[in-house]
Amino acid sequence: MKKLSFFAFCGLYMFGSAQAQHKIEKIWQTDTVIAIPESVLPDMKAKLLYVSLIDGGGWVADGKGGVGKLGLDGKIIDTVWITGLNAPKGLGRHKNLLYVADINQVVVINIKKGRVEKKITVEGSQSLNDLTVNNNGEVFVSDTRGARIYKLVKDIPSVYLENMQSVNGLKAIDDELYILSGRRFLKADAQKNLTDIATLDQAGDGLEPVGNGDFIATSWIGYIYYVHADGKTELLKDTRVEQKNSADIGYDPIKRIIYLPTFNGKTVEAYQLK
Repeated sequence: MKKLSFFAFCGLYMFGSAQAQHKIEKIWQTDTVIAIPESVLPDMKAKLLYVSLIDGGGWVADGKGGVGKLGLDGKIIDTVWITGLNAPKGLGRHKNLLYVADINQVVVINIKKGRVEKKITVEGSQSLNDLTVNNNGEVFVSDTRGARIYKLVKDIPSVYLENMQSVNGLKAIDDELYILSGRRFLKADAQKNLTDIATLDQAGDGLEPVGNGDFIATSWIGYIYYVHADGKTELLKDTRVEQKNSADIGYDPIKRIIYLPTFNGKTVEAYQLK
């Protein structure tokens, strides 16, 4: 009887542990001097964060936008590293090149030289938003209003997927593309077959893999989610209470740190995932 009770207790403990929710704790926050940050991309080797800065209307070609740099501790390195963009959003990197989604163009930046090398106009696009690059250097970029995903191979764009309502967050992992399309979280395999993974409460924005099949996802309105591989979701934080947005996050899978641009909140924040 005692042995049965012991094993029953262990079973209940293991079940409870499996159901325990994740949580995040704030590590740091910048002052409200970041000019409408939309996306954060960590460079762990250089120990810095690239941040896309709209600094104007969200879809206005006003030349006010750019890319800045923060330290991993949140200290400002350079808020005017790259200037002369319009409303830059998603960031992606391949080797020494940084790619930026900017309304209807993909801007290519030489990181070592710290300058724009080229601007690739994506014909037919309306509102390029998030961007990801696979291991082969192929670029995927979402067109939210156009309901399309474009693929750039050797700087030549073509339509990759259509009818993707309110598509935003993208993440290329091996030969699969993970997608936030409205409230849907889904993936496309190498043959473009789509599989639904989860449904969010609000339209998705940022998307980053945790490293075990799970993901962190955000909704611009102010939600940060933990999404399990089986489709279960946990709400980690509601930033609306602080009158901040939750835009296109960056993530350090080794230290499990989430880097959050708050858009109209004009801060970048770091959270420890536990």
